[in-house]
Amino acid sequence: MNTPTPNPTCVQVYGIPNCDTVKKARAWLTEHGIAFEFHDFKKQGVPPAAVDHWLHTLGWETVLNRKGTTWRKLDAATQAAVQDAASAKAVMLAHASVIKRPVVEWPSAQGEAQVSVGFIAPIWAKGRL
Repeated sequence: MNTPTPNPTCVQVYGIPNCDTVKKARAWLTEHGIAFEFHDFKKQGVPPAAVDHWLHTLGWETVLNRKGTTWRKLDAATQAAVQDAASAKAVMLAHASVIKRPVVEWPSAQGEAQVSVGFIAPIWAKGRL
Protein backbone atom coordinates (compact mmCIF):
# COMPACT_ATOMS: atom_id res chain seq x y z
CA MET A 1 0.00 0.00 0.00
CA ASN A 2 1.42 3.39 -0.97
CA THR A 3 1.14 5.62 2.09
CA PRO A 4 1.88 9.33 1.71
CA THR A 5 4.65 10.75 3.87
CA PRO A 6 3.19 12.90 6.65
CA ASN A 7 4.00 16.60 6.71
CA PRO A 8 6.20 17.08 9.82
CA THR A 9 5.01 20.67 10.33
CA CYS A 10 1.30 19.81 10.29
CA VAL A 11 -0.82 18.02 12.89
CA GLN A 12 -1.42 14.42 11.77
CA VAL A 13 -4.71 12.82 12.77
CA TYR A 14 -4.99 9.04 12.39
CA GLY A 15 -8.25 7.16 12.61
CA ILE A 16 -11.44 6.09 10.94
CA PRO A 17 -13.70 8.81 9.48
CA ASN A 18 -16.98 7.43 10.83
CA CYS A 19 -15.67 7.18 14.42
CA ASP A 20 -17.56 9.71 16.57
CA THR A 21 -14.46 10.65 18.56
CA VAL A 22 -12.46 11.23 15.38
CA LYS A 23 -15.29 13.39 14.03
CA LYS A 24 -15.28 15.50 17.21
CA ALA A 25 -11.49 15.86 17.16
CA ARG A 26 -11.43 16.91 13.50
CA ALA A 27 -14.24 19.41 14.08
CA TRP A 28 -12.41 20.84 17.12
CA LEU A 29 -9.19 21.29 15.15
CA THR A 30 -11.09 22.99 12.31
CA GLU A 31 -12.99 25.28 14.72
CA HIS A 32 -9.69 26.31 16.33
CA GLY A 33 -7.99 27.01 13.01
CA ILE A 34 -5.44 24.24 13.43
CA ALA A 35 -4.30 22.79 10.11
CA PHE A 36 -4.20 19.00 10.04
CA GLU A 37 -3.88 16.07 7.70
CA PHE A 38 -6.14 13.08 8.19
CA HIS A 39 -4.84 9.54 7.70
CA ASP A 40 -7.72 7.13 7.16
CA PHE A 41 -6.83 3.66 8.45
CA LYS A 42 -9.49 2.09 6.22
CA LYS A 43 -8.24 3.65 2.98
CA GLN A 44 -4.55 4.17 3.69
CA GLY A 45 -3.78 1.36 6.12
CA VAL A 46 -1.89 1.56 9.37
CA PRO A 47 1.68 2.79 8.92
CA PRO A 48 3.98 0.37 10.82
CA ALA A 49 6.61 3.03 11.53
CA ALA A 50 3.97 5.32 13.05
CA VAL A 51 2.71 2.46 15.26
CA ASP A 52 6.30 1.91 16.45
CA HIS A 53 6.49 5.61 17.40
CA TRP A 54 3.15 5.52 19.21
CA LEU A 55 4.05 2.39 21.14
CA HIS A 56 7.46 3.78 22.08
CA THR A 57 5.98 7.13 23.14
CA LEU A 58 2.76 6.06 24.89
CA GLY A 59 3.09 2.33 25.55
CA TRP A 60 1.04 -0.44 23.98
CA GLU A 61 -1.48 -0.51 26.84
CA THR A 62 -2.47 3.09 26.03
CA VAL A 63 -2.70 2.67 22.26
CA LEU A 64 -4.56 -0.66 22.25
CA ASN A 65 -8.33 -0.32 22.71
CA ARG A 66 -9.48 -3.33 24.72
CA LYS A 67 -12.94 -1.87 25.29
CA GLY A 68 -14.06 -1.61 21.69
CA THR A 69 -16.20 -3.87 19.56
CA THR A 70 -13.30 -5.03 17.40
CA TRP A 71 -11.34 -6.26 20.44
CA ARG A 72 -14.37 -8.06 21.84
CA LYS A 73 -14.91 -9.81 18.50
CA LEU A 74 -11.35 -11.19 18.41
CA ASP A 75 -11.05 -14.80 19.47
CA ALA A 76 -9.79 -15.50 22.98
CA ALA A 77 -6.47 -16.90 21.73
CA THR A 78 -5.69 -13.70 19.82
CA GLN A 79 -6.61 -11.57 22.81
CA ALA A 80 -4.53 -13.70 25.17
CA ALA A 81 -1.52 -13.52 22.85
CA VAL A 82 -1.29 -9.73 23.26
CA GLN A 83 1.21 -9.39 26.08
CA ASP A 84 3.79 -6.87 24.87
CA ALA A 85 4.41 -4.15 22.31
CA ALA A 86 5.34 -6.57 19.52
CA SER A 87 2.22 -8.70 19.89
CA ALA A 88 0.03 -5.60 20.28
CA LYS A 89 1.54 -4.12 17.11
CA ALA A 90 0.79 -7.29 15.16
CA VAL A 91 -2.88 -7.14 16.18
CA MET A 92 -3.07 -3.40 15.45
CA LEU A 93 -1.68 -3.89 11.95
CA ALA A 94 -4.11 -6.73 11.28
CA HIS A 95 -7.13 -5.02 12.89
CA ALA A 96 -6.83 -1.22 12.67
CA SER A 97 -9.98 -0.69 14.70
CA VAL A 98 -8.28 -1.93 17.88
CA ILE A 99 -6.20 1.26 17.90
CA LYS A 100 -7.63 3.91 20.21
CA ARG A 101 -8.75 6.89 18.21
CA PRO A 102 -7.81 9.38 17.19
CA VAL A 103 -4.07 9.11 17.38
CA VAL A 104 -2.70 12.62 16.92
CA GLU A 105 0.88 13.57 16.19
CA TRP A 106 1.53 17.18 17.18
CA PRO A 107 4.56 18.89 15.58
CA SER A 108 7.31 19.77 17.98
CA ALA A 109 10.14 22.28 17.76
CA GLN A 110 12.46 19.50 18.95
CA GLY A 111 11.69 17.48 15.82
CA GLU A 112 9.97 14.40 17.25
CA ALA A 113 6.20 14.74 17.27
CA GLN A 114 4.28 14.60 20.52
CA VAL A 115 1.59 11.93 20.43
CA SER A 116 -1.84 11.83 22.03
CA VAL A 117 -4.63 9.28 21.88
CA GLY A 118 -8.31 10.12 22.20
CA PHE A 119 -10.00 13.49 22.31
CA ILE A 120 -10.68 15.55 25.41
CA ALA A 121 -11.41 19.15 24.41
CA PRO A 122 -10.39 20.84 27.70
CA ILE A 123 -6.99 19.15 27.63
CA TRP A 124 -6.43 20.04 23.97
CA ALA A 125 -7.52 23.63 24.67
CA LYS A 126 -4.92 23.95 27.42
CA GLY A 127 -2.24 22.52 25.18
CA ARG A 128 -1.55 19.64 27.57
CA LEU A 129 -1.28 16.54 25.51
